[in-house]
Amino acid sequence: MANFKPQVSYETKESLNNYYNSSQYSKPKIKRGITKHFKTYSELLKNIKGFCEENIDEDGVFVVRSRRGQWGEWCERWKLVNGKPTIVKEGWS
Repeated sequence: MANFKPQVSYETKESLNNYYNSSQYSKPKIKRGITKHFKTYSELLKNIKGFCEENIDEDGVFVVRSRRGQWGEWCERWKLVNGKPTIVKEGWS
């Protein structure tokens, strides 16, 4: 089965600023957002509120993970709703 580590992707003002101010010839190529990998999904969830607070992307924080006993990638979009991190969209990719 496809089993990979969960990861989170989000944009901050600093990452966006670095992206626009970098040279197109810089190696390695600077990305717009930040991607972090975690050993477990529960580890990621402990930090999700901080990622939501730092995020400036309107779509929210993007989480990709595998689900136990399933094939493929499970995707989630997280946003702060009334100060609490909440999944606003989820599904298989």
